[in-house]
Amino acid sequence: MRITLQGYVEGEGEGEILYYDRYLSLYGEVDPSTSVIKPLGVAMAGKILVVKGIRGSTVGPYVMYALYRRGLQPSGIIAESIDPLLAAAAVLSATPLASIEAITALPQKGRARLIVKPPSALLEVNRS
Repeated sequence: MRITLQGYVEGEGEGEILYYDRYLSLYGEVDPSTSVIKPLGVAMAGKILVVKGIRGSTVGPYVMYALYRRGLQPSGIIAESIDPLLAAAAVLSATPLASIEAITALPQKGRARLIVKPPSALLEVNRS
């Protein structure tokens, strides 16, 4: 399955889809030493993170930078809502970033490859 998205931060990433149908607080809900999203109990390292967007303070992008320094950042992020904090988080962590109008249009599982070349992006999903 191939899905066209809007691209924001250039790059390529590959990994399992990690679907979180909420706004994520990088500062409060992500452990910066393990990349675990606390409400899910799952690490986002090396995964394609699918979220509605992020919420919280300006510390959030630095949590992503801390993950990047440890090699624990997601391999890509897809969100419904891209704000300056999410864009900064993606840039600081060298994480490809794309958006889609509704994340419910995306599969919740599967291995995926995200290719971002702003202003467009492509998500290739293998559900097997």
